[in-house]
Amino acid sequence: MTTQTNDAHRRPHDRIVNPRLDELPDYPFERLRGLLDPLSAPKNLDPVALSLGEPQHPYPDFVGEILHANRHLYGKYPPVAGTPDFCRAVADWLTRRYALPQGMVEAERHVAPCAGTREALFRTAFMAVPPTKAGRQPAVLMPNPFYQCYAGAAIAAGAEPVFVSALVENGFLPDFAALDEDVLARTALVYFCTPGNPQGAVASLEYLENLVALSRQYDFTLVVDECYAEIYNGATPPAGTLQVCAQDGIMSGVLVFHSLSKRSNVAGLRSGFVAGDPDMLTLFRQLSEYGGNPSPLPVYAAAAALWRDEGHVSANRALYVEKFDLAERILSNRFGFYRPEGGFFLWLDVGDGEAATVELWRRAGLRVLPGAYLSADSGSGENPGNRYIRVAMVHDKVVMADVLGRMAETL
Repeated sequence: MTTQTNDAHRRPHDRIVNPRLDELPDYPFERLRGLLDPLSAPKNLDPVALSLGEPQHPYPDFVGEILHANRHLYGKYPPVAGTPDFCRAVADWLTRRYALPQGMVEAERHVAPCAGTREALFRTAFMAVPPTKAGRQPAVLMPNPFYQCYAGAAIAAGAEPVFVSALVENGFLPDFAALDEDVLARTALVYFCTPGNPQGAVASLEYLENLVALSRQYDFTLVVDECYAEIYNGATPPAGTLQVCAQDGIMSGVLVFHSLSKRSNVAGLRSGFVAGDPDMLTLFRQLSEYGGNPSPLPVYAAAAALWRDEGHVSANRALYVEKFDLAERILSNRFGFYRPEGGFFLWLDVGDGEAATVELWRRAGLRVLPGAYLSADSGSGENPGNRYIRVAMVHDKVVMADVLGRMAETL
C-alpha cells in the first residue's frame, strides 16, 4: 500500500534539502521578539531599543552630497572587486591607522570590498573550511559569547562550531591555545573579535602575536573582526592584526574585517572591507563573482571619502566617551559595571539576564538583549551569558541619561 504526502500538512523545513540548516540556532533578535512582543511596555514612557547595535549618531553631510553627485552611476553594474579609488582609500587608511610599512598593503592585492561585514564574514567559511581536516570534521573556533553569524557560517559550511569561553576570569579574551591538541589539529578557521562584542575587551599586540603564531602552527585561517576598532576608551587605539603581519611581512592565512557602520554611523550604507592574505582574497573575489553583493558605485565613492576623513571619527568617539562617563556615574558599583576598553556596549551582570530583560521592558519600556542569546552552553551545561544583559549605548546623551536612570531604578 502506498501513501501520498499531503504537502499542505508538511512543515516548511521538511522541504529543505540541506539538513545542516536545521542545526542553525534561533537568531537572537527572533528570540527577543518571542520573549517581549507578547508583553506590554508602560504607556507613560517612551520605549527605547537598546538591543541592536545600530548607531544613532550623525554621519557627515558629505555622504549625501557624494551619493547625489554620483547618482547617475546607479545605472551601472558595480564591480565586485571595488573601484580603484575605494581600494586605495582603504589601503592608505590601514597604513596610517596601524603605522604599517609603506607599500605593505597594496590596494589591488590586499583589499576587497564587502557590503557590510556580516555577509562577508559568513561567506568566508565557505572559502576556508575544507571537507575534512586531519581526516575528520573540521572545527571552527570562536569566542563564547559570540557574534551569531560566526556559528551560522561554521554550521552551514559543514564544520563543528567550538565555543571558547571569554569570561571575566580571563579578561573576556578566549584562550584558544589551551584547547586539546585533537581540536586544534582539525581547526580550519578561527573567528575572533577585538574590541569584543559584547564585552568590549581589547586584545593586546602580544595576544594577537600569539594568535597569529597559533594559526601558523596549526595551519588554520585566522579571521579577525575589527569593526569596533575606532570606538575606544582612553588615548591608545586598539592594536590591529596586520601590525603582527608587518613584523615579518607575511599575511598568509590572516584576514581582517572593517566596516563603516560603527566607525562612521552609516549602517545603512552597507560598506566594509576585508584585507590580508592576497591568495585568500583572490578566492574571496572569485566566490563573490557567484554570490557576492557589490556596493553601488555611488556608495564606493562615499565610502572612499569616509575612509579618508578622520574628523568625524574623532567626534564620534568623543560622544561615546561622554556616554560612558555618564554610565559610570549612574551605574558604578552595581550590576558588575565596568568601563569597556572598546565598542559601545555595556555587559551588565544582573543575575538572570532573561528575567531582567522582561522587567526592563514591562516596567521601564527598555528593550535590551539577554546575554544568553549571544552565547552557547559550555561543556558543563552552563551558558556564560545567563547572568548578563547587553545594552547598546547608541542613542544620544540626553536619551541615554534617561535610559540609564530608568535602568538603575528598575534593576
